[in-house]
Amino acid sequence: MTSAVTAVSPAIALTIAGSEATGGAGAQADLKTFQELGVFGIANLTCIVSFDPQDNWNHRFMPVDQQVISEQLEATTAAYGPDALDTVKIGMLGSPATIATVESALSERSFANVVLDPVLICKGQEPGHALDTDQALKAKILPLATFVTPNHFEAESLSGLSIGNVEELKAAAIRIHELSGAAVLAKGGVRLEGPDAVDVYYDGETLEVLSAPKVGEVAVSGAGCSLAAAITAELAKGAAPLEAAKTAKAFVTAGIEARVASNAPFDALWQGGAR
Repeated sequence: MTSAVTAVSPAIALTIAGSEATGGAGAQADLKTFQELGVFGIANLTCIVSFDPQDNWNHRFMPVDQQVISEQLEATTAAYGPDALDTVKIGMLGSPATIATVESALSERSFANVVLDPVLICKGQEPGHALDTDQALKAKILPLATFVTPNHFEAESLSGLSIGNVEELKAAAIRIHELSGAAVLAKGGVRLEGPDAVDVYYDGETLEVLSAPKVGEVAVSGAGCSLAAAITAELAKGAAPLEAAKTAKAFVTAGIEARVASNAPFDALWQGGAR
């Protein structure tokens, strides 16, 4: 007599993001985070970024053709129906054209969870192009988000407020929620003075400060990507937004503690640090 084995399918999450050549950030970080948290991860690439060691490690940015982006999204949404794939993370888009392509795909397919990591500036990018991209992101993608994870600079840009302390970070989180309707995790990180890396969560009802002791005073590559990806993974598994934020905070803190050093002028978060 044989016994049937019933496999339990994992939750599924999609990241729409750029490839980052050193492996510390972007889609690579997202997929590693999804895997560590027990989620089947899919990546649709929007651009390819490689740091230039001959030019102060500025970004070299290569957009993916719009038709190719559209075809990736078409294949992904056709392969997995809305009951299986209802959670998506938006990372680096990089151009107004890509933003329009992704907006169209998101509008055609209703996702229960849209986590926006609002990458506003690509270091080394031409300023006028960067500004156009920022404005398009705010106009087209921010209104579709259900959860937004801005870093210190992005929180200032989205809210229009100056952030120098935790109270100002709270005000920015509230303002971004008012603008988007989304839950917000505004990240102070190492940018605010004090012994703790402080983030502020706000969803229109609950305002909560999440803090953990700082691990060094320098930002680590992939921390923001991995935080948003961890939130995405937890939401895909059915967690409430605040609980997803708390789990993600602990995941990233462990990853920073176990950071990976390289010849680049920055360390990379290790997604396996929480093991």
